[in-house]
Amino acid sequence: MVKVTTAEFKRGMHIIHRDEPFQISELEFVNPGKGSAFYRTKLRNLQTGRIVDFTFKSGESVEQYEVYSKDLQYLYRDGDLLTFMDPDSFNQVAMKVDLVPAPEFLQEGEAYQVLLHEDEGIGIRLPKRVVVKVEYTEEAARGNTVSGVNKPATLDNGVIVHVPAFVRSGDRIAVNPETREYLERA
Repeated sequence: MVKVTTAEFKRGMHIIHRDEPFQISELEFVNPGKGSAFYRTKLRNLQTGRIVDFTFKSGESVEQYEVYSKDLQYLYRDGDLLTFMDPDSFNQVAMKVDLVPAPEFLQEGEAYQVLLHEDEGIGIRLPKRVVVKVEYTEEAARGNTVSGVNKPATLDNGVIVHVPAFVRSGDRIAVNPETREYLERA
């Protein structure tokens, strides 16, 4: 395994800390007037999905966790497990639902960039834009479709997002799955 120092830390980097694999979610360098500098981090455990706060001394070194990504096809959800398949070898990879930021936006048959460590699924990179259908939303009042008023809309996957007043039931819209924000009509 490769050792890295805190100066090499980047958001999204994978490290081994206290014998467990983590991903750096947030990173802040703090240089107080008195005392030594340190890095304040939020780490996401790659086995449990839990987020912990941890402080590293400046110059401290840790092992980097070797991770690679591969495009895998999403097959199905079974309880708290998501199953993906490699379209080349037909090997299947199961992953805990806790390791995926917005599993309700996964669509069966679609390809996603899955993060792997020794052929074990540890995370996923969701696309920044997902097209979904609006299942139900209230009709806008006549003449009130141009202003910046938002209304709740239930999507075909059960998620509720706020959309502009001109969006109607049955429309297809683009949504950012991580922030659950409306982007545009699709």
